[in-house]
Amino acid sequence: MAGGWIYIVTDKPYGTLYTGVTSDIQRRAWEHREAVADGFTKRHGLKRLVYIEAHDTIQDAILREKRVKRWRRAWKIELIQSVNPTWADLYDTLA
Repeated sequence: MAGGWIYIVTDKPYGTLYTGVTSDIQRRAWEHREAVADGFTKRHGLKRLVYIEAHDTIQDAILREKRVKRWRRAWKIELIQSVNPTWADLYDTLA
């Protein structure tokens, strides 16, 4: 089985946050950057990838995403800052 990823995108540091899950983080991050799909992230201009987390299976990633989506905003901000304190766009690190 293929692995999975959870990720968080935003428009700016401490801005609007979106948590998602994918089996192909490079493709999904590109889709957000290019706003190719209609939806929440396109409407809010969420293009900056600020958090990624790898999982052995897509099922594990889906479970984790569901948990993180229920978290308080402050907890998500703490999660991001624990690995990315400058809120840098991680897109270029995926290559």
